[in-house]
Amino acid sequence: MAASETISTGAPMFDRSALVRLILPMLFEQILSVTMGMADTLMVSGVGEAAVSSVSLVDSINVLIIQILSALATGGAVIGSQYLGRQDTGNARRSAAQLYTVLAFSTLAVMGVTLLFCRPILRIVFGQISEDVMRFAQTYLIISALSYPFIGAYNAGAALFRAQGNSRVSMLASLVMNIINITGNAILIYGFGMGVLGAALATLAGRIFAALWILHQQQSHDNPLRIGCLADMKPERGMILRILRIGIPSGLENGMFQIGKLCVSSLTSTLGTSAIAANAVAGSINTLTNIPGSTMSLAMIPVVGRCLGAGEKQQAKRYAVRLLGIAMVGMAASSVVLYFGAPLFCRLFNLTAEATDMCEQVLRWFAVFSIFFWATSFTLPNALRAGGDAKFTMAVSMVSMWLFRVMLCYVFVQSFHMGLLGVWLGMFIDWICRSLLFLIRFVRGRWIEHQVI
Repeated sequence: MAASETISTGAPMFDRSALVRLILPMLFEQILSVTMGMADTLMVSGVGEAAVSSVSLVDSINVLIIQILSALATGGAVIGSQYLGRQDTGNARRSAAQLYTVLAFSTLAVMGVTLLFCRPILRIVFGQISEDVMRFAQTYLIISALSYPFIGAYNAGAALFRAQGNSRVSMLASLVMNIINITGNAILIYGFGMGVLGAALATLAGRIFAALWILHQQQSHDNPLRIGCLADMKPERGMILRILRIGIPSGLENGMFQIGKLCVSSLTSTLGTSAIAANAVAGSINTLTNIPGSTMSLAMIPVVGRCLGAGEKQQAKRYAVRLLGIAMVGMAASSVVLYFGAPLFCRLFNLTAEATDMCEQVLRWFAVFSIFFWATSFTLPNALRAGGDAKFTMAVSMVSMWLFRVMLCYVFVQSFHMGLLGVWLGMFIDWICRSLLFLIRFVRGRWIEHQVI
């Protein structure tokens, strides 16, 4: 079939059972990721607030790197899903190989820079944190850096399986990865008394397994996106550029977003160890609320991308609205649970009374705002990205992040002395801005007219 051909049958691209098969493993994977992440924080909290604070600060750097890698993987998933929708298996397979190439070079470079400049990076980002926190943070960051290539391989494979409508493989990889992580924590933190180093090593072991597992599954003979030989990974300029046209704007968006969050984390670190710990625990707990929205965000790429690849623009819009609606209903339900369960959740962690009070306060505010604005801020833009509208989402996210979240946080904290709550209020105003602009863009329909492949 010629690359320019599309297939438009009018028949539904995804029936209910196909959506369920795609979404349920994603949902389970998100639940695993969040609950295991909370268990990880809870287990580390037994070492003390300095340990919790150091892991939280380093994880903000790790999230920056992982989000950039995920954005590059998203670029490959958009290209791959559109080729699959067009039934162009040859180019779909080429795009898969080139995605692995892009992520291999990127992750090795980032790992090298992080290992070489570990302590200066921590000082630049977080300033004058206590020596105990710095010592723990340096240990955690060095071990984390060793896992970056494995995170890249996992993200590439997971994105490509989702592009096929198969999210079961990444779910199974995530399940075993998290079991390894928690088991390793129990053995290394409590059994051998290794503290933060034990937590880092357990995380590394889990990520190595996930990468190797998903690479093995990628090479299954019935996988339409399998890599035939290593020669397929030789850089191809044209295909790499297609991936990067989506991946680079998304990576810049995610990167600047996380850098903004690092600036806010730096501000939070000036509020004292209790505020840092409360912010870390609240950030871990509130991800429970985000599970429905995060799941639908992942589903947007393969569903909308394959519809557009097949030339089914109206179906792409309908599925985007359906997935957004599911996300909003799910977010409303989980937010209600978070609002009333905040006191119980906070007391599960080994925090001081002051930190517990701050954590409970910001979680309840989070629950209220997430009902109305989280899904439209973070689920909806993935529909736009699936249509190739990555530059618009990048521009909105970067401007809103720096204008509202970062600047307002500093105003609320330093001028109005609102403490940790001021940091979170700036974030909520950022959500409102994003939601309005993304909704306007979606309704006008320009996002669906881009030529991606």
